[in-house]
Amino acid sequence: MITTDQLKEAKGRVEALHRYLNIDARKVELEEEQLRTQAPDFWDDAKRAEEQMRKVKSIEKWITGYNEVCGLVGELELALEFHRDGMVTEEEVDEAYAKTLEALEALELKNMLRQEEDVMDCVLKINSGAGGTESQDWAQMLMRMYLRYAEAHGYRTRISNLQDGDEAGIKTCTVEIEGEFAYGYLKSESGVHRLVRVSPYNAQGKRMTSFASVFVTPLVDDKIEVYVDPSKISWDTFRSSGAGGQNVNKVETGVRLRYMYTDPDTGETEEILIENTESRKQLENRENAMRLLRSQLYDRALQKRRAEQAKIEAGKKKIEWGSQIRSYVFDDRRVKDHRTGYQTSDVGGVMDGKLDGFIKAYLMEFAGDTEAE
Repeated sequence: MITTDQLKEAKGRVEALHRYLNIDARKVELEEEQLRTQAPDFWDDAKRAEEQMRKVKSIEKWITGYNEVCGLVGELELALEFHRDGMVTEEEVDEAYAKTLEALEALELKNMLRQEEDVMDCVLKINSGAGGTESQDWAQMLMRMYLRYAEAHGYRTRISNLQDGDEAGIKTCTVEIEGEFAYGYLKSESGVHRLVRVSPYNAQGKRMTSFASVFVTPLVDDKIEVYVDPSKISWDTFRSSGAGGQNVNKVETGVRLRYMYTDPDTGETEEILIENTESRKQLENRENAMRLLRSQLYDRALQKRRAEQAKIEAGKKKIEWGSQIRSYVFDDRRVKDHRTGYQTSDVGGVMDGKLDGFIKAYLMEFAGDTEAE
C-alpha cells in the first residue's frame, strides 16, 4: 500500500516534467504550427506539407504524454481517497500506483533523448567475432534479441543483408529498425557483446567465451542533406545466397558498394563497404545501399561534431565502437553492462528482447553528458 509521501513524490515528478518539457511553450507552439496547416495553399507543396504535419504530430505527442501522466496521478490520488472510505482495495491502489510509475518513467526516459538524431530510425549491424561456429551462433542470437525488442516496442524491421554462418548462425547481418526514437534507445547497444556458456558445439562440454560486435547508426531520409562524392563510388554484383528461389541462384541481384571515404581533418582514406541482398531486384538493392551509405556518412559527421565532448568524457567510462560493453554469462544466470553496472539474472528475458533496464541505465548515466555539448 502506497503512502501519502509516495503520492507527493509522484506529483513532484509531474511538476518537474512540466518544466523540463516546457509544456506551456509547447502548447503555444502547437497552436502556431496548426495555424500554418490551415493556409489555403498548404497542400500545394506536398513534401513541405508532410514535413509540417510531422512537426505538428511531434509536438502533440509530448503534450499528450504529459496529459496522460497528469491524469494517472489524478486517478491515483482519487484511489487513495476512496481507499480511506473503503470504496477500493489496497491492491487497486497499488495497481494504480504501478501504472502511474510506469508512465512517469517512460516520459522521463523519452525526455532524455534530445539530440536531433535520437528521433530517427536506425541501422543495426551485427558481426560475429573470431571463434567460428560458436561466435556465429552468438551473432544470430543477438539478431533474434533485437528483432524481439523491436517487435515488443512496435518498431518495423527489415533485414537488408544477411550472411549465413559456415555451419550454424550468421557471419553478419544488417537490420533497419523504423519507429519513433529507435536510434535514441538503441544507440546504447553499439560495442562488443560477450557470451560465456557451455557450448553445444564443443564435444567436451567446455565453457567457452564468444564475441560479437554491434554497430548502430541513425537511418537518414531525404530530409537530411548528406554529400556523397559519385567519383568515389564503385559497385560489384553477386549472386545472393540462401532462400529465394531459382532467381537467387541465376541472377546477380546482390550489390556490393565501395566508397573511398577521406577524413576531412586527417586526410586519411578508408574504404566503406556495404552489401545489400534484401531485394530480388538489383536496382532496389542499389538504392538501399546508397541510403545505408548516407546513414554511415551522417553518423561520421555526428562523431566529428562530438569531438570536444569526447575530450570531456576522457576520464569517464569509455563508450565507443570496439569496447566490450556487456557480458552474458548463461551458467551463472547473469547479464551485466560494464558501463553502468546494471545487471539482471533474467537471462531468458534479456535474450527475448527485454533490454529496457539496460537502456534506461545507460541514458540515466550518460544522457546528461551528451546534453553538455
